[in-house]
Amino acid sequence: MTAGADGRFRKEGTHMDWYAWEKEAAAKGFRSVCGIDEAGRGPLAGPVFAAAVILPPDADIPGINDSKKLTPRRREALFGLIIDRARAYCVAQASVEEIESHNILGATFMAMRRALAGLGLPADAALVDGCCDPGFAVPTRCIVRGDGQSASIAAASILAKVLRDRYMCELDRAYPQYQFARHKGYPTRAHYEAILKYGVSPVHRASFLKNLEEKRMAFEGK
Repeated sequence: MTAGADGRFRKEGTHMDWYAWEKEAAAKGFRSVCGIDEAGRGPLAGPVFAAAVILPPDADIPGINDSKKLTPRRREALFGLIIDRARAYCVAQASVEEIESHNILGATFMAMRRALAGLGLPADAALVDGCCDPGFAVPTRCIVRGDGQSASIAAASILAKVLRDRYMCELDRAYPQYQFARHKGYPTRAHYEAILKYGVSPVHRASFLKNLEEKRMAFEGK
């Protein structure tokens, strides 16, 4: 695997070293490098989750990848492996109220900082998915599409996604009319139609629903 001019690691042939970013950090003297990612920035309802994971350098987690590229069943299977083999992990969230007060990016950073602070083993460096620095107190490397390049970021993406999906299934039992278990709060047509029929619930992000009348007109063909 080689690094291009933009600093991103690329495949050599058919092999990709999922620990290339972690090894680079270790070569600089860091010993507890964590990967951090979020789940739930785009949905119309529910909190945003973030996870921080520190993996041992020799962790064998077959099939690890960006959570969005995995089936729900595969994510659940990997969830158990990650929990079992991680040196430390923490999953945190920011509430709908915090999303509304601080906007989704600010709330995402809040969840990420909580996940980092909640690690049982303090991290001395962080690899974060995306291009925006959350403002951690430890050295941070932001990696665009990092959940498809770094094992620790991919692990964090899986933990955050699985636990958020489970949470949305719990909300489905409290608000069955919205079918949260089906779409996990994302902006599907069925979700919009349920909101138009039943109104905005306490677990919806009101700031994400400013175009409801436009949706109504679109669905009615006006």
